[in-house]
Amino acid sequence: MSNYDIAAFYWPAYHDEPRWRAFMPEGIGEWETIRKAKPKTPGQYQPRVPLWGYESEADPAAMAKKIDAAADHGVNTFIFDWYWYENKPFLEEALTQGFFKAPNHRRVKFYLMWANHDASTLWDLTRSERYEVIWPGAVDRAQFDRATDRVLKFFLKHPSYYTIDGKPVFAIYELGTLMQGLGGLAETRAALDAFRAKVVAAGFPGLHLQAILWGNIPATVSAPGDATPTQNSTIAALGFDSLTNYQWCHYVRPHGDYADWAEKAIAAWEGWERDFSVPFFPHVSIGWDTNPRYAKRLTEFVAGGTPERFAHYLRAAKAFVDRHALHPKLITINAWNEWSEGSYLEPDTQFEYGYLDAVKKVFC
Repeated sequence: MSNYDIAAFYWPAYHDEPRWRAFMPEGIGEWETIRKAKPKTPGQYQPRVPLWGYESEADPAAMAKKIDAAADHGVNTFIFDWYWYENKPFLEEALTQGFFKAPNHRRVKFYLMWANHDASTLWDLTRSERYEVIWPGAVDRAQFDRATDRVLKFFLKHPSYYTIDGKPVFAIYELGTLMQGLGGLAETRAALDAFRAKVVAAGFPGLHLQAILWGNIPATVSAPGDATPTQNSTIAALGFDSLTNYQWCHYVRPHGDYADWAEKAIAAWEGWERDFSVPFFPHVSIGWDTNPRYAKRLTEFVAGGTPERFAHYLRAAKAFVDRHALHPKLITINAWNEWSEGSYLEPDTQFEYGYLDAVKKVFC
């Protein structure tokens, strides 16, 4: 349907998982939080109600519905947020039980983004007003090796895994956290090189590492004596192959009107294309509103988003890809289902299939 790769980040929070019960005791994952949401200020769109109901994504039939809707509207790739806490995976069942067992899973590709941030009380509605770390996201070398061995064994070899030039793509959310856990720039390069070597030994031509571009990428110098540390020096030193964003709120304050927020966000693209030595694949966010995760406190949110406005920025991303002849023609979207952050393609009772129709209109 399209020669563009439209990749939506997938937040695997809507199924039961033993450790998830500490935050979501009803056994339906973060749907519990979404159902309890209320507007905290006049005009705020809450609660957001899924058109399909509160289904478990670990159910292959429910996942098959998502896959068909994505593929039918031009979303041909899911980027699953992947977690590793306490030296073991977390929230994998959306992928291993839902996606892998869905009869139509070959209709879309997938790849992983290691969401290596701290797990905090933000996920617990009863404790979210105060920020406390429950499980740290940083890992040492032994944990890194164990985690990446699992990634290679169970995911990279899957026939639906997304590749660039035959190389499986693996994204990392917080480079600063990764470097902190591994001990620094040199130690992180050594760990990534070992991961690359294992991927090549498994028969691939290489590993395509993608960094999520925001303030968590530390600035370093390219050589002793250089005057100005830059994020690009860090990206180059670690051998990353590309960049994209996860959410516009990472570098533009999520406040006010959607169009104002979006214009400030896309204004950064050309500078990144110029200043980084690896390709930047453009990103489009649908919205931002994390108020469902807070029982009382009103947090900043973006209002005024519509499918028509979203489509305008999809066209801007398409033009950027064409102007810079990017290969592949990859565009990322936040998100397929970030319901608790007000950014999702999945149909709701307000716009129904409007956001998915916007993708189809622009790319198909």
